[in-house]
This record gives sequence, structure tokens and C-alpha cells, in this order.
Amino acid sequence: MRNLDDYPFEIRPLTVAEGGGFLISYPDFSECISDGETIEEAITNGHDALASTITALEAKGFPVPAPNSGGVASGKFVARVPKTTHAQLATRAKAEGVSLNALVLTFIAEGLGRREHHA
Repeated sequence: MRNLDDYPFEIRPLTVAEGGGFLISYPDFSECISDGETIEEAITNGHDALASTITALEAKGFPVPAPNSGGVASGKFVARVPKTTHAQLATRAKAEGVSLNALVLTFIAEGLGRREHHA
């Protein structure tokens, strides 16, 4: 049984013209994408899309790529921030009812989206 959580994914915000929300894609599977109104919803929907993609590949007798077969990063890194920044992030995450990880991931996705659209 495969652990779907081992497959890295990328999330980017969708523009208003694209319908808004967030797009999730899996570098190991060029045709596996999904979306959601929130990052959490995109991840849930992406997980379902990934499971369906793997099931379809297996049913057709096609090989299923191993996690990180495209040579992409693991999806984890450690960032040191000043204690005041950490406190601000933790307070904001609590106020918004999300995890610190989800909040920071949202900020990163939004920042990358702005950069890509201005580049």
C-alpha cells in the first residue's frame, strides 16, 4: 500500500480570472491537479485526485512513479525566525483558527503567486 503523503505537491493561488482559490499539483504526476477554496480544501481534493490517478494507472497496468521521482525537494524545511515574528504568526494563526503551518504556507503561496504574476 502506498503512502500518498510521501508524494510532494505544489500549491499556488488562483487568480480571480482563474476562479480564485488554490491549485494543487503533484510533480511526480504531470496530469494530476485539483483545487479548493482554501489551502486545506485543495490538499484534501488533491489527495483524492492523487489516489484516483494511482488507481487508474494501476488498473491500466502502467507504472506508478515513486515519490520524488522527478528529483524535487521533500517539501520540508526549517526556518528560524525572530521570537517576535513567531509570536505574531502564532497569534494570527490562532485568531484565524488555522495551524501555524497552514498560515505560513498560505503566506508563502500568496507571495509566490504575486511574484509569478509580476515577473
